[in-house]
Amino acid sequence: MTTNHWIDGAAVPGASGKTIPVLNPATGEVVGETPAGTAEEVDRAVSAARAAFPAWAATPVAERAAVLRRIADGLKVRAEEIATTITAEMGAPIGLSRAAQAVFPVLVAESMVALADDFAWTEEIGNSLLVREPIGVVGAITPWNFPLQQIVSKLAPALLAGDTVVFKPSEVAPLTARILAEVTQEAGLPSGVFNVVYGEGAVVGEAISAHPDIDMISFTGSTRAGRRIGEVAAATVKRVALELGGKGATVVLDDADLAQAVTHGVTMAFTNGGQVCGAWPRLLVPASQHDEAVALAVEAVSALTVGDPLDETTAIGPMASEEHRAKVESYIRRGIEDGATLAYGGPGNPFERGAYVRPTIFANVDPRSAIAQEEIFGPVLTIIPYADEDEAVAIANGTLYGLTSGVFGEPEHALAVARRLRAGQVDVNGGHWNPLAPFGGYKQSGNGREFGHHGLAEFVEIKSIQR
Repeated sequence: MTTNHWIDGAAVPGASGKTIPVLNPATGEVVGETPAGTAEEVDRAVSAARAAFPAWAATPVAERAAVLRRIADGLKVRAEEIATTITAEMGAPIGLSRAAQAVFPVLVAESMVALADDFAWTEEIGNSLLVREPIGVVGAITPWNFPLQQIVSKLAPALLAGDTVVFKPSEVAPLTARILAEVTQEAGLPSGVFNVVYGEGAVVGEAISAHPDIDMISFTGSTRAGRRIGEVAAATVKRVALELGGKGATVVLDDADLAQAVTHGVTMAFTNGGQVCGAWPRLLVPASQHDEAVALAVEAVSALTVGDPLDETTAIGPMASEEHRAKVESYIRRGIEDGATLAYGGPGNPFERGAYVRPTIFANVDPRSAIAQEEIFGPVLTIIPYADEDEAVAIANGTLYGLTSGVFGEPEHALAVARRLRAGQVDVNGGHWNPLAPFGGYKQSGNGREFGHHGLAEFVEIKSIQR
């Protein structure tokens, strides 16, 4: 069954007649297909968004928030369908899909609704009136690892701000985009405010990035793709918000509860099979505690069940695609070749079919090595010993990324070290996710922020009126 584009409030068949199959990575079976979109279909979606913009921008904020509230409620109603769809298309274990993949989008939408009355839509500065207005038509491009959350994290602030949206989901996990489109229509979102064009990044993504009638690009994905989007978008001087790769670290201080820190670090490294930009795939421990930390990590990972993502007991399912499985396994082989100590796992598919990778732990890892520097985006943990606190900070900061990290230790000590890390978000002793706090990266992890007031501010222009 082909899932058609969604343009101007209606399902629209692909013009090219070509389709892209969506494969279940656990079985290799086709679970759906989408049109292979073209630049012409992007034009059509942008025209619909541009036509819908004046009326939606003029809609009172309270009414826009009410629509967003109904969208959140609609996603709740379809939560089980969302969870099973995401598990089928990208292999997230069903427990994770129910607890996170289907829940986080609702929490993000609800948190944005709560800002409607609290955001500084206008502000007085001396004799100037500052007015925050919608930026216009937003082009949103998202990855496959959290397919629904990633778009709602962009759509919710865009809608509240009064923007209209043209959205390209990942061709690997595109199927929840149609569910979302139907939910927005049922919630009373006017036609043309939200549009979906399926297709490949090299075609649809490029067309969105270059389009002169798109005022902003909001992209989540790899640093490589983000660089390309920035290059293409520069020709029309549009705003570009990029949430890119990460290589987060769990920094375990000498006064930390080692078992607690390692257990949490393992969770943050292996959730969603490690396919999380905000994961912590590096575990930094005092050299004197290295061997104990390795033993604790191996014990924690060996308790994680790898298998059928539809099984309630599965903790790690397949990688999202066979192509990605091969990439992750190539890094595991590279780690062995470069001399890291293989403490657990290793190369090879543990099953006869499916895009599975063995959860892997490397010990005594050189912080300059490829597995410690490059984003693997899979279930691979590198344990790195350090001599003193300054070296720990230098190692944690010593990649081109700066998205997330965690610090464990005596609370004030850990907070002091957290302040030294060059990352957009740092958790101290397992601090909980806060959907009102800004999320985004330093360095080549991107620019701009999502969530809360800072995330909403990305989607508005500021006008200064002198009186």
